[in-house]
Amino acid sequence: MKKQPGRDGQCKVTFELASEIGATGAHVCGDFNDWSPSATPMKRRKDGTLTATVTLETGRRYRFRYLLDDGRWENDWAADGYAPNDYGGDDSVVEV
Repeated sequence: MKKQPGRDGQCKVTFELASEIGATGAHVCGDFNDWSPSATPMKRRKDGTLTATVTLETGRRYRFRYLLDDGRWENDWAADGYAPNDYGGDDSVVEV
């Protein structure tokens, strides 16, 4: 995950999934898009990495996970932290 501070209290965050995850497609779902399974699709780079960039308000923590094309949920193992969710697992956390 890469963070690029912007203006007016905003930060661009680029979420990344390595090609080794074995997915042909994925979406980033989280607090910032009401956990929508379609709002933030990830694009495949030439090296097979999946990426998506979103602009987030600074001074906040956001929960998120990756929804892979086969219906699997994955965490970001480079996240700023993790928080328990209502489903017995953990959500990834990004702090901006």
